Amino acid sequence: MRGRTVLITGATTGLGRHLARDLAVRGARLLLHGRDAHRLAAVVAEVSRWAPAVRAYRADLADLDQVRALAAEVRRDVPRLDVLVNNAAVAVAPDLPRQVSRQGYELSLAVNHLAPYLLVHELAPLLAAAAPARVVNVASMGQAPLDFDDLMFERDYDWELAYCRSKLALIMSTFALAPEWRDRGVTVNAVHPAHLMDTPMVRNTGLTPALDVDQGALPTLRLVVDSALDGVTGRYFDRFDDARAHEQAYDAEAVARLTAATRALVGGGAVTAAAPPARPRASGPGTPPRAPRG
Repeated sequence: MRGRTVLITGATTGLGRHLARDLAVRGARLLLHGRDAHRLAAVVAEVSRWAPAVRAYRADLADLDQVRALAAEVRRDVPRLDVLVNNAAVAVAPDLPRQVSRQGYELSLAVNHLAPYLLVHELAPLLAAAAPARVVNVASMGQAPLDFDDLMFERDYDWELAYCRSKLALIMSTFALAPEWRDRGVTVNAVHPAHLMDTPMVRNTGLTPALDVDQGALPTLRLVVDSALDGVTGRYFDRFDDARAHEQAYDAEAVARLTAATRALVGGGAVTAAAPPARPRASGPGTPPRAPRG
């Protein structure tokens, strides 16, 4: 990984932090995202012992304006991006009512699907410049079909179902983006890293952790570094296995409906691969919703 630049979202705890350590010792230049300034400073100090270069980016991915600002700052700072790891995630605690993002979207869908989708498009110039480049979407074996008549889950809300729907949406967008990006030399894959890793998000939802974080880091790291996966794109991996996702992910009509809905929700005119890098700095994060994040 020497000479390669990697952006990891949600890098201050759990899988993201472990992955940052793994890539630092392999010599990668790291761009680390987080919401909490103190945790972000701590992980930067830790991995700086090994990584040749580390930059920190603070943003709340529950606000799409901050996602755009994050991407603009990255575009200003680096000329190319070899790997984007969309790791940050949210699961609303069971004792909380339905939560919404800054734009009023159901929170799990906003953070786990809309933010990664927007970030990929906003960083298109850097990924194209680094080709062959990789996008790794950290998904989940927990998947549930989307209800296109209630995409924002305003009826009979259930936190766990909302999470599972958002992760399937992330996988469906992985499948939709892969053909589009193949000609640009960028692969897009999704991975379920491990079942119920011992992370703050899992503990805060009241679930019992089943595996250590390092057991999830290895399958994710493989998608970042393994040369055997050069050119492999549009796949869902259950840990190390090329696996089959929920059946809705293979429904062309459902994928098209999700893509159209996602584009409408994200809006704002995403940057294209041909667009020049933007220069403005990122704005500070707003007040986050009261929900645990990964």
